[in-house]
Amino acid sequence: MDPLSDPPSLAAVAALIGARILRGDPQRTVHRLATLASAGPDDLSFLSESRYAAQARATTAGAVVARESDADLLPASCAVLAVDDPYRSIAAVARDFAARQAVPPPPGAHPSAVVAPDARIGDGVSIGPQVVIGAGATIGDGVVIGAGSAIGARASIGAGSLLHPRVVVYDACRLGERCIVHSGAVIGADGFGFARAEGGWEKISQLGTVVIGDDVEIGANTTIDRGALDDTVIGNGCKLDNLIQVAHNVRIGEGSALAGCVGIAGSAIIGRRCQIGGGVGIAGHLEICDDVTITGMTLVSHSIRRPGVYSGGPPMMDHPDWQKAAAALRRLPDLRARVRRLEGIAAEDRDPGAGASADSGNRESR
Repeated sequence: MDPLSDPPSLAAVAALIGARILRGDPQRTVHRLATLASAGPDDLSFLSESRYAAQARATTAGAVVARESDADLLPASCAVLAVDDPYRSIAAVARDFAARQAVPPPPGAHPSAVVAPDARIGDGVSIGPQVVIGAGATIGDGVVIGAGSAIGARASIGAGSLLHPRVVVYDACRLGERCIVHSGAVIGADGFGFARAEGGWEKISQLGTVVIGDDVEIGANTTIDRGALDDTVIGNGCKLDNLIQVAHNVRIGEGSALAGCVGIAGSAIIGRRCQIGGGVGIAGHLEICDDVTITGMTLVSHSIRRPGVYSGGPPMMDHPDWQKAAAALRRLPDLRARVRRLEGIAAEDRDPGAGASADSGNRESR
């Protein structure tokens, strides 16, 4: 990041995050946030885990946010701000630094924007170049709509939300307050609904919409399809990374976080506070309960009823080993049949009369 023109003092940073200054001048200012490896004397960094001890000992950072128990890992010349959770604390500092760097967009509509006469526009709204806002749309107070975005008819955007350039919100979709939607996101496109017909497919009109709660963040090029009949719903506080596909009628509970390239098929229900790793595939019409963590690249093919951590798929291995494993996998049905035959032979060896008794019974039944 570029150095701040109005850098805060360590005392101000400590007050922001509830830190105790173990050492260092409270009036010293910090101009940038940086990693332990790249930070200089005017920079603030953080130490979240003691496994970074080598970087901590070598850092030239002017100040570091760390646990009190890790303070001795840092050079004596380094100021230390002690907190219980350095990672969360530095997130608060990063938000403050970002706000200090931000250039507020001008309120009002750019001359090239096209706003329907009956659209309801709140106070302090900023509408960028070539934005289109459809008939009957509602834009809350303080909303920022980036250049080239399109808001459909009867759609609504809650107060304080930010839409980066080239976001598309289809007709009648609803976003809550303080949402952030990154460039290229498409909210409310038709779900993948088709009926098999002679010689092809017939389109099933998607009559639902998309309802997104408050404080939701949606990554670049993520797509959230509208429902077929009921709505697709994203709960309050959800965080969706880039390149995620949310199919029609999916429901995601409050506070869940999904990493990049997750694909969720239609009508899946994901509970609250779930964490879904990158590249996870979730089949349609299943349910995942609250407080589930699914590690990256897992295929979820059936419902998950108990909280916990779930994984699937083979780990990476050397290619020759993978070829051997793949060959063994193809033979699994035969191997399974052989094991069953051997188990049957072993059972007869343990109880020789069992086979004779069974044969006798079969002869009598014939």
